[in-house]
Amino acid sequence: MSRPTGSHGSTSPAGSMGSTGTAGLAGAREAAAEAAVPPGSPMAARVVDAAKVYGTGDAEVRALDGVTAGFPAGRFTAIMGPSGSGKSTLMHCAAGLDTLTSGTAYIGGTALGELNDRQLTLLRRERIGFVFQSFNLVPTLTVAENITLPIDLAGRRPDTAWVDALIDVVGLGERLLHRPSELSGGQQQRVAVARALAGRPDVVFADEPTGNLDSRSGGEVLDLLGRAVREMGRTVVMVTHDPGAAAHADEVVFLADGRLVDRMAAPTAERVLDRMKAFDGRQPSRPGDGRHGSAGGSAS
Repeated sequence: MSRPTGSHGSTSPAGSMGSTGTAGLAGAREAAAEAAVPPGSPMAARVVDAAKVYGTGDAEVRALDGVTAGFPAGRFTAIMGPSGSGKSTLMHCAAGLDTLTSGTAYIGGTALGELNDRQLTLLRRERIGFVFQSFNLVPTLTVAENITLPIDLAGRRPDTAWVDALIDVVGLGERLLHRPSELSGGQQQRVAVARALAGRPDVVFADEPTGNLDSRSGGEVLDLLGRAVREMGRTVVMVTHDPGAAAHADEVVFLADGRLVDRMAAPTAERVLDRMKAFDGRQPSRPGDGRHGSAGGSAS
């Protein structure tokens, strides 16, 4: 992975995206999303009758209430809902970061509830990529070292051609020897996206990946996630509260009060916003919904 180290000047991913412009990316997304997912299509991740309960009695919070949802392989799915809807809980349980109270979560054909702690750790390391709102880069490592960290921890040799292609896509080839403190927020999140994809995971889960970014940097990160799906064959599942971010996805899954209430193919920011307006003024249907409270959990 020998790359130029360059200066501290700005490096935009736009220069490495070839001739595909914003309009072209949008057109490709819409064309892909308009084709309905055929019955029996493989699911990169799914949950069946998923329930997650925090606390008991008056303090009980049902963050998930019998959710069955699949996330098709090779597609970009966004999860949306009002505060307290269970969207983050759904992602955490689907990704094996949290356990269900009842029901089953699968990565491919593997039931997560049947794995012991070591097996679950290995599965997350080898088959799942993560992108978090707070970047979660290791401050003492360089950009190059952060990108290959999951592969190094697994004791595997990086696929040099694949990693180099990722570096070209994220546009950070001149900053590989920099540390996170020398990067902007948008550049740090692009490193996090490359790290999530470096091991060729079955699915990448992104939790509010643009939440700490300005609109330009956020748009660049969303374009990268979309390219990972459409050009690299990856699967992305993203939690977001932003209709503009959700519009980059092939499909949006809507949750409310811990239940799956709608799905939208080929979303636009306007359509997603109109759907979200239907949640305005909704009152929690159960005590504790939408609050962190004393139950010790969050239904966000």
